[in-house]
Amino acid sequence: MKNVKLIIEYDGTLYSGWQIQDNAITIQEVLENALNSITGEQIKVVGSSRTDSGVHARGYVCNFFTESKIPPDRFRDVINSKLPKDIVIIESEEVSLEFNSRFCSKGKTYSYTILNRMQRPAIGSNYVYHYRNSLNMEAIREAMSQFLGTHDFSAFKSTGGSAKTSIRTIKSFEVVKKDDYIIFYITGDGFLYNMVRIIMGTLIKVGRDKIDSCSIKDIILSKDRNMAGPCLPGTGLCLEKVYY
Repeated sequence: MKNVKLIIEYDGTLYSGWQIQDNAITIQEVLENALNSITGEQIKVVGSSRTDSGVHARGYVCNFFTESKIPPDRFRDVINSKLPKDIVIIESEEVSLEFNSRFCSKGKTYSYTILNRMQRPAIGSNYVYHYRNSLNMEAIREAMSQFLGTHDFSAFKSTGGSAKTSIRTIKSFEVVKKDDYIIFYITGDGFLYNMVRIIMGTLIKVGRDKIDSCSIKDIILSKDRNMAGPCLPGTGLCLEKVYY
């Protein structure tokens, strides 16, 4: 028995997220179908997290157990031959039998990209959130600093998640502006259901002076979802890296 770890890049546009669902196509389903075809086994893949519909990944991590005689490092090329163009295995390797891509994770980095201009994008619309109005970047940066540290992020989660606790630690939060593109990078030990997208929605309201930049700590302490901003679309969100 071998435990094989995969690092995957995928475009989530045509999929209803990572996790298998009854009435929708997901990344996990497509990957498991490819593995079952290759190995002749009924393989169940363990994912490092659940990404939602339309969300992308550059460094998603998963693992699976197999009796196959295919060398672990060869799984990358063999699986890629069975996958559609919008899913690709970047790396495959054997890991210890105790490794679990979800429970062994020490943290993740996500990016969220906003196209901030009047005109909608003709290219790459599936990878950005288009926002027309000008944004106060100084206020946004001030608000970002208040997310750092360990907090109860109940105000920044959607209902329906399965997390046992809402306490999370944000280790770093950075923003880069490239012409009309604003790219946020947030790293934490874990994230609640829709947490990053709600944080981004809150920052939009800060940038439009709808929420005071100094009130983020008060929103966190309130634990009240109604105090935070909206949940932005998944198109701008990308899982960049999972840490172990």
